[in-house]
Amino acid sequence: MTDKEEVKGAGDNPEMVLSGKKSGKASLLDSGEDFEMLDDDIDDDPPPLEDAGGGKKTKTEEPAEDQDTGTSAPLDEWMDILGNGQLKKKVLQAGNGPDSRPTKGQNVVIHLKTSLADGTLIEEQPELSFTLGDGDVIQALDLTVQLMEMREKALVQANAKYAYGALGSLAPEVPPNAELALEVQLLDATEAPDLELLSPKERIALAGQKRERGNVYYQRADYAFAVNSYGIALQITESSSKVDISPEEEEELMDVKVKCLNNMAAAQLKLDHYEAALRSCVSVLAHQPDNIKALFRKGKVLALQGEYAEAIKILKRALKLEPSNKTIHAELSKLVKKHSEQKGAEQAMYKKMLGNPASGSSGMQKHQAKSSWVVSWKWLFGATAVAIGGVALSVVIAARN
Repeated sequence: MTDKEEVKGAGDNPEMVLSGKKSGKASLLDSGEDFEMLDDDIDDDPPPLEDAGGGKKTKTEEPAEDQDTGTSAPLDEWMDILGNGQLKKKVLQAGNGPDSRPTKGQNVVIHLKTSLADGTLIEEQPELSFTLGDGDVIQALDLTVQLMEMREKALVQANAKYAYGALGSLAPEVPPNAELALEVQLLDATEAPDLELLSPKERIALAGQKRERGNVYYQRADYAFAVNSYGIALQITESSSKVDISPEEEEELMDVKVKCLNNMAAAQLKLDHYEAALRSCVSVLAHQPDNIKALFRKGKVLALQGEYAEAIKILKRALKLEPSNKTIHAELSKLVKKHSEQKGAEQAMYKKMLGNPASGSSGMQKHQAKSSWVVSWKWLFGATAVAIGGVALSVVIAARN
């Protein structure tokens, strides 16, 4: 795999898909044993234990309800798609009517010209195809194309938030935080293929494309979109099929599924969705019990949930499979220390709740001594009373006699 090989995401190939040699940090396609890297199979590795979670949560935008009126938009009039002024669309050439609008899940083909806000042309794509609503392209396109009519040509003004964001892109070359002007014409819209009728190789290729798109989002820290893409890829791998599949193809499809689950767990951890991440890890281990990345990630999730003893057990199992893995060694050492600190804190708390046993014992001895003194005096007074009573009785008897 070359340094400049890109993840195949329609219309959006950010700079993170380039190797670490260019960017100075871990690449999407890097290989290596460090669990922070993504290997050649684009099956990513987790960050260190203390860095898990805290990822920026991304909310998927939807066009404002009043924009989908069922009527054609007037020419040369700006439509505020989201109602926040950051994504606007203007019809340049009328289409074939509202009934010709595409729907989510359809495969669409558009002619796209991408320019900066100052008019600088970035690139032109005569026939860009993607699945509408799957996140295959930048959000500006996913949101506006579903409001376009067949053959309609429109100009779209997109804030960087709905384009390439604060990171920008190298392919196409877009500066950070750049607003874009997109000239879009909708050329075609067809129903997505029936997954049951796809050949095994077609399913493997399609699932791989969605997974790669998820990796692009992961590298851009758009973790919610990454989870969405991985989820779509999983649906493709898990769908029933009416086409015969060979053992080799079945194994290849399972390999794609496992990679999706591993990557999904990483993204879910970034979103602090620990239960979901744990389920993803368990699913991987159900297919591959000795999957190092799933074991490592499962141990991390358990640790984040405070289950230190179980987490240590899982990481020890991973270390037994890869004794030379420095990352597992480091995380296990941190976890053992945290577990020891937790047990010390618990013991101190229990002592505080139950009181000081030594002082309690001393108090008991004092109480027993006091009780013994009281009992002794009681016996003394009792004996004296009995003696006096006996003398008195003797006097009475003597007097009668």
